[in-house]
Amino acid sequence: MFRQVAATITVNTRGRGLFEITSEVCEWVADTGISDGLLTLFLRYTSASLLIQENADPEVRADLDRFFSRLVPDGDPLFRHRDEGPDDMPAHVRTALTAVQLSVPVSQGRPVLGTWQGILVWEHRQRPHRREVALHLLGE
Repeated sequence: MFRQVAATITVNTRGRGLFEITSEVCEWVADTGISDGLLTLFLRYTSASLLIQENADPEVRADLDRFFSRLVPDGDPLFRHRDEGPDDMPAHVRTALTAVQLSVPVSQGRPVLGTWQGILVWEHRQRPHRREVALHLLGE
């Protein structure tokens, strides 16, 4: 019999960077009692994103941040939207280039992730924010 369960995880960022939420997501999935299904994660913002990426070497996160800083620099004169500062429009562009929704299969009560894969919230703003990730699991 199929069931569905929903919840929200709160992530307090410390400003720009990648924040891993894998353990919180895995714990929540296990607590639902659903063995097999599909997990959807959704971030309700336009200046942060969700990512599945390597979670073993922290240099991967730092390299991604450096690459995006070069690709979409803060204060770029190309951008006119600066209502919340020089990182405002660059944060929106970074989100447009990544994703705010992920779908992850669940098997035997765990998200099906590869050996080095983790689920991360990528904060694109310079200052700290409180971000919420909506979780929805459908399965049996």
